[in-house]
Amino acid sequence: MIGNFIADHIRGNNYTNFSKEIQQGIFLHREIDTFTDAHEIVRKSKRRLHARYRHYDGVIIDIFYDYFLAKNWADYSAIPLNVFTDSVNKLFLEKSPELPLKSQNFIKYMIEYNILYNYQFEEGIEKVLNGMNNRTKGKSQMNLAIEDLRELEDELQEDFTLFFKDLIEFSNQKFKELTVISNET
Repeated sequence: MIGNFIADHIRGNNYTNFSKEIQQGIFLHREIDTFTDAHEIVRKSKRRLHARYRHYDGVIIDIFYDYFLAKNWADYSAIPLNVFTDSVNKLFLEKSPELPLKSQNFIKYMIEYNILYNYQFEEGIEKVLNGMNNRTKGKSQMNLAIEDLRELEDELQEDFTLFFKDLIEFSNQKFKELTVISNET
């Protein structure tokens, strides 16, 4: 979980000073990113937004997919979302000093605003989109994407559901492969 979380803050092979388990998480995250970017359903979702947001369409779809996962959490996990997010926040807070500075800063933000839990609400998504828009100094216009979520929710929910089924299967397979490789070294 830690490796998956910090993967975007680790460049190239700067993962070598982390444990094998964290390295596996980084590798799995990278595999998932590649799979997601190439997946036709994700591309379809991005096309729904591309005219308005251009190269920010992928970031927005990622946020929307997080929304659908959190909103439909009970369909994917027997652990209630609040219990899961509390345990993740506790783990990240405990491990934070060992992580890259960008990860540490995001952990503070994530916990302060209970991001993982609040992804299930439109208001939570709107706050994230506004924050992302501010980070681009208004250039992305991501703050407007909440309107697109409301307008396209049914279609995007269907995209997410189909994609996530494939992603679960892919992730399970990749995790097994990474575990085998790790055990061989």
